[in-house]
Amino acid sequence: MVLAVIGVYGLLAFSVRQRTGEIGIRMALGSTRKGVLGLVLREGLMLFGAGLGIGIAASVGLTRLVSGFLYGVPAIDPVTYAMVPCLLLVGTVAACLVPGLRAAGIDPMSALRCE
Repeated sequence: MVLAVIGVYGLLAFSVRQRTGEIGIRMALGSTRKGVLGLVLREGLMLFGAGLGIGIAASVGLTRLVSGFLYGVPAIDPVTYAMVPCLLLVGTVAACLVPGLRAAGIDPMSALRCE
């Protein structure tokens, strides 16, 4: 989970850094801090959704292979399939907040001067 959260944070931080000019223009044209934060959060949650879909499909597909390694745990454990996405969602939102707040605090004039 830690690796997933670090990966989402790194990807979003890089994306915000690359899009500083765009975010500066959005802020100059009247976008609010809340709107910019929502933009970054949506991007992170789309990554979460794609990863979750691929991960659940792969885990269900590989249950026969892994079931031989498990002792006393059913191959498809509903508690695990419910708790892991919830924990990853919390971690993803936390990882999105740091670059999102950084993007929301961009000064439009300084962002446009850097370009």
